[in-house]
Amino acid sequence: MYEQNDLSRYGYRQELARQLRFRDLVAYGLVYMVPIAPMAIFGSVYAGSGGMVALAYAIGVVALVFTAFSYAQMVKAFPMSGSVYNYAGRGIGPPVGFLAGWVILLDYVLVPGLLYLVASVAMHAAVPAVPVWMWLLGFVAVNTVVNSVGIRMTAVVTRVMLIGELIVLALFLAVAGWALACGKGRFSWDAFYNSDTFTWPLLAGAASIAVLSFLGFDGISMLAEETRDGARQIGRAMAAVLVLAGVLFIAQTWLAAMLVPNPEALLAEGDVNGTAFYDAAAVAGGGWLATLCAVATAIAWGLPNSMVAQVATSRLLYAMARDRQLPGFLAKVSVRRSVPINATLLTGVVSLALGLYLATRADGVMLLSSLINFGAMVAFLVLHVSVVVHYLIRRRSDDWFAHLLMPAIGFMILTYVVVNANIAAQRLGLAWMGLGVLVLAGLYLTGRRPVLSGLTPAQAVGRGMERV
Repeated sequence: MYEQNDLSRYGYRQELARQLRFRDLVAYGLVYMVPIAPMAIFGSVYAGSGGMVALAYAIGVVALVFTAFSYAQMVKAFPMSGSVYNYAGRGIGPPVGFLAGWVILLDYVLVPGLLYLVASVAMHAAVPAVPVWMWLLGFVAVNTVVNSVGIRMTAVVTRVMLIGELIVLALFLAVAGWALACGKGRFSWDAFYNSDTFTWPLLAGAASIAVLSFLGFDGISMLAEETRDGARQIGRAMAAVLVLAGVLFIAQTWLAAMLVPNPEALLAEGDVNGTAFYDAAAVAGGGWLATLCAVATAIAWGLPNSMVAQVATSRLLYAMARDRQLPGFLAKVSVRRSVPINATLLTGVVSLALGLYLATRADGVMLLSSLINFGAMVAFLVLHVSVVVHYLIRRRSDDWFAHLLMPAIGFMILTYVVVNANIAAQRLGLAWMGLGVLVLAGLYLTGRRPVLSGLTPAQAVGRGMERV
C-alpha cells in the first residue's frame, strides 16, 4: 500500500524536507494571520459594519470554518503543495485546477506586497527619517534571506515573533479591560449587534474586509510536503488556528469598539488616518499603549507575516511550475536547503516592485486588500465544489455530511460575501479571471494543455494500477 505522504503515486519526488510538526503548523498559521491583524484595519471594518465589528469577525470565523473543513477533506486525498490548484485539478479536472491556481495567485502574489507596504508606511510614520522605500527593501531582504536558508529557520524565527505579538495583545486586553472596569469608555454589546444599523448586506460587506485578517489559515495547506506527522495534521492545524485567531480577533475588536473616542465620527467619516484602534488604545492606557500597538502591528506585518506569506506564495509557484503550467525555472529546489529557491527569490522581487509602485497610490492599500479577498473567496468557492465532485460524484461517498452538507453551506455563505464585496475588486477580479481563461486557451492552442503529473488514487484503481 502507499503511505499517506508518498508522493510517488502522483508522479513526484519528495524534494522538500519534512521537518514541521503540529506546533510548527499552528505557529505558522497564527503568524500568517497575525493575532493583532485587526489593529491595522479596525477602523475600516468598524465603519463598514455600522459599529458591529465583532459580529463581522464572528461571521468571518463561521464562514471559514466550513472552508477549513473542506481543506481538511482535500488534503487527506491529495497531501501535496499547491492548495486549491491541486485540489481542483485532481478533484475536478486539470483545466479547473489551472484556473483555480490562477485565481488564487491573485491572493498569494499580492499578499506579500500588501503586507510590506502597510508595514513600511507605518514604520515611516514612526521613524520619518527612514523613507518608505528603505523600509520596504529592508523587510524584503530579511525575509528572503531567512526563507532561503530553509523551512526550519523560518519556523524558528516566526515562533519567536509570534510570542512577541501575543505579549503585546495580552497587554492591550489587560489594560483595556481594566480601563473599562474603571469607567473609561462605555460597556456595550453594540459591537455584536446594533438594531439601528444592522442589515445583512452591510455585514456581508464588512465581513469581506474582515476576512483579510483570516487569510493565512489556508496557507498551512501549502506545507503538506514539509509536514512530518502526516497530512491529517494539516486539517487539525487549520481548524485550531482559525478558532484561536477568531477568539483573539473578536476579543480585541470588542474592547476597542467600547473605547473608541468618537464613534459617531468614525461611522460617518470612516477611518481617514487609519488610527482608530490606536486611538482606542490611547483612551485605555495612554500614548505608550497606542505607540506599542502601532509599532508591533507594523513589525508583525513587515517581518513574520510577510515571511510566511512569501513561503506560501513560493510553494504555489513551485507546484504549478513542476506541472509545467508556469516557467520551469520556478520548480528548481535547492539541494542543500530543500527550498524552492527561484520561486522564493522571485516572490521577493515581485513583492518589492509591487510595494514600491503602490506606495505612490493613495488608494493602493484598500484596493489591494479588496482584490486579495476577492481572489481568496473565489478560490474557496472552487474548493467546496472540489470536495463534492471528488468524494460524492467520483468516489461515490455516502458521507453526505462531510462531502455535501458542509461544503454546500460554506459555498452559500462565501457566495453571499463575494456578491456584497467591493465593486472595484469584483471588476478587477473578474478581469483577472478573464485573463486566466485567455491564458488557458493559449495553452490549448499551443498544445500545452494543463496536465497534472501522475494519477489520482481513483484513476489508479480504475486502471488496475494501485499498488498492494
